[in-house]
Amino acid sequence: MVPIPYRLALAGGWIDQPFVSKLNPSPPGSMVVVSLVPEFRYMDRCGMAISTRNVAMEIWNGSLPDGDPAQLVRELYAAENKDKPEPSGSQDMVGLIYPGISRIDYDYTHEGGIYPVHVEGNNDPEIAHWLEKVLCVIPVAPRPEGYNPLTEKNLDRDWIHRLGQSGKDCFTAILARDLVALGASLNECMLCWETILPNTVRHPTLTIDLLAILGYYQSRYAGAMYSGCGGGYLLVVSDQPVPGSFRVNVRIA
Repeated sequence: MVPIPYRLALAGGWIDQPFVSKLNPSPPGSMVVVSLVPEFRYMDRCGMAISTRNVAMEIWNGSLPDGDPAQLVRELYAAENKDKPEPSGSQDMVGLIYPGISRIDYDYTHEGGIYPVHVEGNNDPEIAHWLEKVLCVIPVAPRPEGYNPLTEKNLDRDWIHRLGQSGKDCFTAILARDLVALGASLNECMLCWETILPNTVRHPTLTIDLLAILGYYQSRYAGAMYSGCGGGYLLVVSDQPVPGSFRVNVRIA
């Protein structure tokens, strides 16, 4: 039995939300998720799909069941989002259920953008090991109570295209083991977030200057982005040690 993993989201996040993908002028748009071995407990409210994982722990008794991953995604999505006015995106479920590193493609014309039109997975141990060596994770702070990233939306089609492209570029960079391109895709994603949904990085409830911290690391390393809106963990791309950081353990099976 496989213990319920954690999910790490890289470039392209938010393209899994139908209100975003429906405005993409050149679908599909993509994002990248990474399944993580549950070696320790990640902080709540930090963009690590904790609420979705908690639901999975409950309905599946702490272990991933056997079965078609796409169908398990639907089952978990239904359980997580029952009666919710603002449902979570299905990338949370994909990242928890599919092993390895996955590029998830979203097209609003496919099931209203709720489920991916395609999941491109990679379970190559060498690729996973490379990502483990270059992705440094720094705890920053959970998003505060009362925080809502969706109170301001600038849903520009060109920027939404760039967001979806950042996910494609991220996955390509990982497969090529290209440190510079990987960092650039994360930087591009954060620029898209700041433009499309400004409250992902700025909000009255936030007591930390997320943009200042982000800029510091982006200027000194290949790239950086937050694990989720409102902060959480900072993901820094570097083949050298980053003070205060830890490494992840990718689940490939």
